[in-house]
Amino acid sequence: MATIFRDLSYRYQWLYDGISRLAAVSVGGEARFRQLAFQDLKLQSDTQILDLCCGSGQATRFLVNFSKNVTGLDASPLSIQRSQKNVPDATYIEGFAENMPFADHLFDVVHTSAALHEMQPEQLRKIITEVYRVLKPGGIFTLVDFHPPTNPIFWPGLIVFFWLFETETAWKLLKTDLPGLLTENGFDVKSPTLYAGGSLQVIQSRKI
Repeated sequence: MATIFRDLSYRYQWLYDGISRLAAVSVGGEARFRQLAFQDLKLQSDTQILDLCCGSGQATRFLVNFSKNVTGLDASPLSIQRSQKNVPDATYIEGFAENMPFADHLFDVVHTSAALHEMQPEQLRKIITEVYRVLKPGGIFTLVDFHPPTNPIFWPGLIVFFWLFETETAWKLLKTDLPGLLTENGFDVKSPTLYAGGSLQVIQSRKI
């Protein structure tokens, strides 16, 4: 069940942006947070990139600095409108991550930032299957999302944040073995890189 703060943060862009900036302080600021998942990738001007669940273009605006072929996908018409305004250099498609309106083997890189925790477990499995489908052989799926903190100091802050802004799906993700799910679906998975006391994980995997 969504909290009132969650609903308000999606309704008002300024509130969402403020929350994002505050939450990203632990990793050095929002700009760094939005680039964590692709900071080690070799992206070129012709790299075909999908920003999956792009929201209002928070990470898209950094991706377009690397490639002229960035596509943002989101199920929210409002988010798509905001993305088009915020980052006009990308192409945007309204659609669901678990049923993407793309041909097979289209993208070199699929990126998603802080979106998978919004999904029910069955949705998550379908999304991973779809990502595998739309990636070219050898393509990269890179993501950043929540992880159970390895440093106990970070647990209280994460609990308060979840209570104010998240739903039960975020708690379910903490219990989910994302590297295992990716491996089951044919990806070669690197060990996750942890940030913010282990409360954030970056996973990069390659389509075999």
